[in-house]
Amino acid sequence: MDSTQAKRTRRRNTVVATTDLYLPDECWEYSLRSSLAIYKFSKDYDTLSLALSKLRKVDLTNHFFFYDKELFHLFKNCKLLEEAIFFDCGITDDGIASALRERPTLKTLCFSNILKPEYSVTSNFSDSLSSLKSLTSLDLLSFNISNELLSSIAITRLPLRRLVLQDCMGYSYSGIFSLLSKCQHIQHLDLQNADFLNDQHVAELSSFLGDLLSINISCCHKLTQSTLFAVTRNCPSLSEIKIESIGSEIVEKFDSFIDFGVHPQLKSLYLAHNLWLSDESIVMFASTFPNLQLLDLKSCKNISEKGIGQILRRCFKIKHLNLNYCSRLKILRMDFGVSKLEVLNVSNTRVDDEALYVISKYCCGLLQLVLENCSDVTEKGVMHMVENLKQLREISFCNCFIMHSNVIVSMIFSRPSLRKINIPNYRLSDKERELLLHQGCYVW
Repeated sequence: MDSTQAKRTRRRNTVVATTDLYLPDECWEYSLRSSLAIYKFSKDYDTLSLALSKLRKVDLTNHFFFYDKELFHLFKNCKLLEEAIFFDCGITDDGIASALRERPTLKTLCFSNILKPEYSVTSNFSDSLSSLKSLTSLDLLSFNISNELLSSIAITRLPLRRLVLQDCMGYSYSGIFSLLSKCQHIQHLDLQNADFLNDQHVAELSSFLGDLLSINISCCHKLTQSTLFAVTRNCPSLSEIKIESIGSEIVEKFDSFIDFGVHPQLKSLYLAHNLWLSDESIVMFASTFPNLQLLDLKSCKNISEKGIGQILRRCFKIKHLNLNYCSRLKILRMDFGVSKLEVLNVSNTRVDDEALYVISKYCCGLLQLVLENCSDVTEKGVMHMVENLKQLREISFCNCFIMHSNVIVSMIFSRPSLRKINIPNYRLSDKERELLLHQGCYVW
């Protein structure tokens, strides 16, 4: 292989935005990741976009130097483009509207308006969006949208499989009902902060969503736990639910859910910031969703070690458990193995060395442990845990105890599996860092 061919082989998936542009044989994805690339791109955007004729995906996140004119030429010349992501950049919705007309075969569009959440999408944007007959994924974040926009999407029956309207305002139940009743093959739905939603609304909408795999209805403060059961019952393929920070009070009695049954399809459940959650409700969820692999209970401050113990006993397939800010938690009460648990976050709790002894004894498969702001933990407890968790790969400390370099070195040499140690505000010398990196562990 000559030197020219070798260079092309090594750089097949690389694009460098210079005047002497190297053109790869196959360009599937191009993400503009530096201001220099943006600057040079804007100098000769038409020529460069022509060079990227096989471009399939473009990500312009956080690039405020990329404007409507550059986008228009990119869409015009990249005839194979399928996916476009515009989060926090200098492009307007009218600019996107003009570009979309040049590329009606686009399949994925992600667009945010976080800097101007009061800004409303224009009719120009709505019309161009409805023209995307192949669009399967649409993410609109922090926009002021209208029911008319949602209805226009419904009328054209776009083949949507993913719909994200996170933190959008201006629309109501009638608009989202119109869309979902027509587009009934959505698999991923995000209506976070749709504060008009109530339990009845979600129950009605979920009847259209037989293909649903994941849903995010967090920060909808009129919802109660009955919504959780309704979507699980109506969506037999649903495997992930995010229902964080919903109604502060439970209006139903637990007895009303006794006959709800078991739903083994649910694998991930995010319940963070729900202060109404109690040990009783957690135990009920454990019985209903026995195959949970991820459970996020961050800031559920009424959960105690009693409820957590029942969760771990009944949901023995749990791999990821987040108990950050569960302030009542002091020790994990269990006398049984939890071999599947891989990631455990007990930051900002009252766990102490005794809790670490329990973790090291019964959580033998743990890969990652987060212990930030656990002031009752000491060096002795941490060393005992590190010595006994034979698969541990990552551990994070912050404000636990005074950390010395000899302790870090001892941890790494006593547990060779460690690959990452996070100790904020701790500075290693160059010699220490080199020694630890030589052992295969990154400390930051």
